[in-house]
Amino acid sequence: MNDKNKIGIIGLGLVGTAISYRLIDSGFDVVGYDINNKFPESIENCSSSAEVISNCERVIFCLPTNEVLMNVISDCRDHFRAGQILIDTGTGSPEEVNRVYEKLKVLEVSFLEATIAGSSELLKCKKAQVFLSGDKEVIDNQVDIIDALTEKSFYLGASGMASKFKLVHNLILGLNRAVLAEGLQFAESYGFDSEHVLSILKQTPAYSVVMDAKGERMVKRNYSSPQARLNQHLKDVKLIISESEKSKSITPLSSLHEALLESVADNGLGGGDNSAIMEAFNRDA
Repeated sequence: MNDKNKIGIIGLGLVGTAISYRLIDSGFDVVGYDINNKFPESIENCSSSAEVISNCERVIFCLPTNEVLMNVISDCRDHFRAGQILIDTGTGSPEEVNRVYEKLKVLEVSFLEATIAGSSELLKCKKAQVFLSGDKEVIDNQVDIIDALTEKSFYLGASGMASKFKLVHNLILGLNRAVLAEGLQFAESYGFDSEHVLSILKQTPAYSVVMDAKGERMVKRNYSSPQARLNQHLKDVKLIISESEKSKSITPLSSLHEALLESVADNGLGGGDNSAIMEAFNRDA
């Protein structure tokens, strides 16, 4: 089978669903599988990951952790074929990514990273960026998929480098959210209307894109229908701290950020939008 127009997706959560919309909008036929049996419209449903892999030459993984990814690859080992292209959009340990790469290399299957910079909503609207790593020649041959997903992508180098850069990106982005939440709460303690404060801050040197993406949610305390879940970012922050210890990097703000996120998750908001970091500064929580 060599139908380049048929793309498989394994994992149809927020990111996988957004990717399916982008691909379908660009004229691809999409087949998919999710353990929760939740499928967007216009996707051909498969009964297992093995069925997706057996029917597609190019498969995109949108799974929550590298551990889940490794389990899927191990379970589906007999269904892979030489020349297949597997694209991973997850954020995981660079060491684990390289283990996946080596495992698939034995099977003559190409493994590429395409980590996403931005929420599922931005991705769905083609406003997210993509960090790429792996064999450059193979990546260049996936330009049709990449162009369907984003207007701007960055090649970072060999396998594992996209995961490393995504952690750098998420460290800065997550702290921007925490700073905005603290600032809005500080303004409210003075008696300011936070919505008015936000409108002013957007016109000053304090402005950040986070204000556009999360400011209104924070002001209204609207954490339902998440674009990106707080628990998922907490997972990333724990990974950032673990990686910083290996590289002997100094990340005290990330350690504090971890504690703030854990306090929100402990109050039952881990499954909500990551703008719920606002509740870390709620004295009544």
